[in-house]
Amino acid sequence: MPEIGKISADVFNQLIYPHLGAKRPEILVGPQHGVDVGIIEIGNRAVAMTSDPVFIVPEYGFRRAAWFATHILASDVVTSGLPPSYLSIDLNLPLSMTEEELSLVWNTIDEESKKMGMAIVCGHTARYDNCHYPMVGGATVLAVGDIDAYVTPRFARAGDAIIITKGPAIEAAGIFATMFPNHVAREFGREFAEKAQSIFYQMSVVEDAMTAVQVGVRDNGISAMHDATECGIWGGLYEIAQAAGLGARIDQEKIVIEEQVLEICRLFRIDPYKSISEGTLILTCRPHKANNLVTILDKKGIKASVAGELIAQKHGILLRTEGKEQPLEHPRVDPFWHAFYSALQKHRELESQ
Repeated sequence: MPEIGKISADVFNQLIYPHLGAKRPEILVGPQHGVDVGIIEIGNRAVAMTSDPVFIVPEYGFRRAAWFATHILASDVVTSGLPPSYLSIDLNLPLSMTEEELSLVWNTIDEESKKMGMAIVCGHTARYDNCHYPMVGGATVLAVGDIDAYVTPRFARAGDAIIITKGPAIEAAGIFATMFPNHVAREFGREFAEKAQSIFYQMSVVEDAMTAVQVGVRDNGISAMHDATECGIWGGLYEIAQAAGLGARIDQEKIVIEEQVLEICRLFRIDPYKSISEGTLILTCRPHKANNLVTILDKKGIKASVAGELIAQKHGILLRTEGKEQPLEHPRVDPFWHAFYSALQKHRELESQ
């Protein structure tokens, strides 16, 4: 049976990458495993674009679910270094969704889009049979900026610093804390559980990325950015190095971590560094701007640290942990999904008793 979650690099390379439609000269960045955006040149402007499901989980509460859905859509495109500008959205809604619930969702998408400066320009909205939560449609986001303002892994160089924001398992911990607050409270206490739920609103890299590019881009600062989603920090680090055609050296002890994350991951028996982490931004940066980058992120209340550097590809991707250095392998399978659905099944069984 195929693994749940995103397809592997092997499947992408065998089935998707060889069949990409017509070749167009204005494509600056095309599909690539581990790269979050495509970029085209129109006139003298760079246009970055991404597509994702519209992901609505009613159990989060419709307002909170819509906040997350909007930030998922925008978080990939901002890794280009360009601000989210336009949203095209298709909503294929379950028949069970009420007008009040749709109103909550749409008003929240509108509010968050306005905060980002993103206009909703077209779409499709309907209810259909056999449409179910959480995948209730799809959307494309465009980001527009100067041709010399975007970043992509091909601008990365050996010697660039690797900076990580927020640390591991932001999404995994945020979802577990939100979905299973009573379970978390029984283990760690009510105060811990309530504080842990605030991690949910860190599941976005929009502010991280838009703050980061203030130090400059390419040879003046940020060379590449990647949102650590499936397979978490270890997967994200592996992907950004591979996309850049470089190796990397990472020190696990230097990676920042949010309070409550390790405890929640232990409770649900997942490795935080291999687990889904929407909200964690991995950046590569010219070394002379690295400390300045950490400083401006900190001023925005975003935890960040220099956790390693890019090195020549021949050295491989190396992870230093507990005083030992060893090759870092891509996790391939994210442990979150199995743990989440197991916890959800147990939760439903308890509720039905």
